[in-house]
Amino acid sequence: MKKLIIICLSISITFSVFLFAEEVSNSIELLKPQIDEKPLLKIMNERMSTREYSNKEIPDQMLSNLLWAAFGINRPETGMRTAPSAINAQEIDIYVANAAGLYLYEPKKHVLELIHNEDIREHTGNPGTEYAKTAPVNLILVLDSAKFSMFADYEEMVKIMAFSDAGFIGQNIYLFCASEKLATVVLGAIDSEKLHKLMKLRDEQSVLFSLPVGYFKIGDSNE
Repeated sequence: MKKLIIICLSISITFSVFLFAEEVSNSIELLKPQIDEKPLLKIMNERMSTREYSNKEIPDQMLSNLLWAAFGINRPETGMRTAPSAINAQEIDIYVANAAGLYLYEPKKHVLELIHNEDIREHTGNPGTEYAKTAPVNLILVLDSAKFSMFADYEEMVKIMAFSDAGFIGQNIYLFCASEKLATVVLGAIDSEKLHKLMKLRDEQSVLFSLPVGYFKIGDSNE
């Protein structure tokens, strides 16, 4: 009887460890962001849009810094972010698409949560923006209108607030890229409905725009 109990406990523990490992594998803990002083005016002078990318991968530390700069928490005591949001709704989510799959950036834990293992980068642009799939990382900004439930009867106002907040995040991404010699461009003419399905979003969520991010390629087109 004792042997049977020991065997059952061993199986239970082994199964629990397996489940825990499976759960952990769906999250990528990002490195601690590096917060260094940069000359702002110099960075703004170098801000540009770029439509050609090298396929060189972005280092883990740089991706961590990028996501924190975009919409990470810069005041842990209050949970406030690096970009403003209307009534502090924090209604914009950042999804990260790369060759390994699609992830959701979770600022509170500073981790990437796996959504699925499909590479959807070729769908983050439109037929005229094939270069989006060549960038190693695509950041997709998504509105979660459930966080604006108090304004459910004011759809137009919600759109204005959401696009304004997404614009602040987009500029953070641009400025970070300028500071680290990375290339990016904001893409608004995208198939939002198709992306909605590919990203397995809820009905309350909607894709606003995307930003491919990567290293510069010789012969790029800037503006």
